Amino acid sequence: MYARSTALRTDARGIEQGIAFVRDEVWPAVREMEGCLGISMLVDRDNGKGIVTTSWRDEAALRNSAGAVLPLRDRGVQVTSSQAPVVEEWEIAVMHRSHATHPGTCVRTAWSRIPVGYVDHGIDFFKLDLLPQIEQLDGFASASLLVDRAIGRGVTSVAFDSREALERTRDQADYLRSRSTQEINAEFLDVGEFELAIAHLHVPELV
Repeated sequence: MYARSTALRTDARGIEQGIAFVRDEVWPAVREMEGCLGISMLVDRDNGKGIVTTSWRDEAALRNSAGAVLPLRDRGVQVTSSQAPVVEEWEIAVMHRSHATHPGTCVRTAWSRIPVGYVDHGIDFFKLDLLPQIEQLDGFASASLLVDRAIGRGVTSVAFDSREALERTRDQADYLRSRSTQEINAEFLDVGEFELAIAHLHVPELV
């Protein structure tokens, strides 16, 4: 399964308009596209950052949808008065849920890079070593790993039941990232903390 993420930056008003636009216009449109599984939206209201992710049944569906989503993306930039969005495409390597999310769920997302030849090893390390430890974190709800094999990029997202749980686990998350650096030579490019504003990604369990 595959995913397309679109990251944008705007102001607080633009974030609110963006949530409404994705909920009322983008999701009804993309869910009618062949092979679309779902959509999610993360927002950081303080920094004016939003990330919209759509999930797709296979790589062909991802590729075939590229032209159809362009007008929606352009309209989103206008609605939110945002900067030019950053669009990335991913393979969904891992998806694991402890339970369903609910209003108030928050997500810690980390972008990383590893040597291209280590991607499979990195996926196995996440599944077999990190994921069992992540599951034990206070307030854990779900975790995912997306990868771009061609360039050795990855992004992990771990959802927690509340903002408080997210904050309480920061030191443990730092430790797990340091283990990734040691074990698979991962370089972490950025870490963000977000509110899960829209949760319809609908990707089945992949572990």
